[in-house]
Amino acid sequence: MTRLKFFRFGVVIIVLILFSSCKVGRFVVYNFADIKDYKKFPSRPLTSNEAKFKFNSTSKGKYPDTLKLGNKPVAFDKVLEDNKTVAFLIIKNDTIQYEKYFKGYDQESIIPSFSMAKSITSILMGCAIDDGLIKSIDEPITNYLPDFKKNGFEKVTIKHLLQMTSGLDFSESYFNPFGEAASFYYGRNLKREVSKLKLKSIPGEKFEYVSGNTQLLGMVLQNALKEKTITQYFQEKLWTPLEMEYDASWSIDKKNNGTEKTFCCINARARDFAKIGRLYLNKGNWNGKQIVSKKWVEESTKIDVTEGGDEGYQYQWWLPSNDGDFMAEGILGQFIYVNPSKNIIIVRMGKNYGKINWSDFFSLLAKYSQK
Repeated sequence: MTRLKFFRFGVVIIVLILFSSCKVGRFVVYNFADIKDYKKFPSRPLTSNEAKFKFNSTSKGKYPDTLKLGNKPVAFDKVLEDNKTVAFLIIKNDTIQYEKYFKGYDQESIIPSFSMAKSITSILMGCAIDDGLIKSIDEPITNYLPDFKKNGFEKVTIKHLLQMTSGLDFSESYFNPFGEAASFYYGRNLKREVSKLKLKSIPGEKFEYVSGNTQLLGMVLQNALKEKTITQYFQEKLWTPLEMEYDASWSIDKKNNGTEKTFCCINARARDFAKIGRLYLNKGNWNGKQIVSKKWVEESTKIDVTEGGDEGYQYQWWLPSNDGDFMAEGILGQFIYVNPSKNIIIVRMGKNYGKINWSDFFSLLAKYSQK
């Protein structure tokens, strides 16, 4: 190696080291959200116990062998694989009708939730209300985050955060390394980044999907929990009672005394994500035990356009149609879809969305399951 090449190589190494120590550097190195991101960030563990709930399964599941795309039929498996799917489950009447894994993934593969964690954060908020840790969603968030009074947040309620109607000034773009979304995702001090947030419009007037709302929800929840971490509360209220099959984790911003990324980043297996859907399919009841109140589940999955709310979004859940169905969704096409009228749960995990409108696809499968 010549001296010039050696010098250039050394400069590149130094730059990479410097970059890796800050969120801009991590953005440059990692570039964009990836299905293996759970390996990049520190996390808090979730542990399974001896009691494990397992869905029934059948080899005679009802799902289409082929789908018509364009003018020719295409095998169902191929449609999923060609559209970057790594895991796909169809569960009806507590029985797995279809379960396939692609791209080297299998039943035990860890897959990050991305924004499906928003829906789980909402469940935990419902649990906190049930437990009396939070009085009401109509409370101003400054009851729990008093430092935000200086930024004018005393008019922002917990409901505004749940509904994405807070008027938060927040860039949801992950392509901008200096924007809030990238700072939250790649940064190592979420509390500092959250403290910088400001409002750009009057709360309760307009829906705008931004992850800052859910991270603020997480901060409200954490302050209500006091010494207990959000992961510990998740373990206590959901992971253990739902008899999850596997260990999992929730990514945090830094190793020591870190903060959970409540807007994203729960790392688990597809079957265990399906159990979140089963909980809400059964109105918060799990095998006879009410895990979260029926009232909270019903409020979380109904259309409410008051105070700037959007008909397609409620309490951190997406409402894709007027059929009573709802779903959690992540940035790379991660989904927990629930259709109560058809008694069906669909979990789709992917490397990216592919070229399918998945909510329409799920609705089609739900109708097919009636045949």
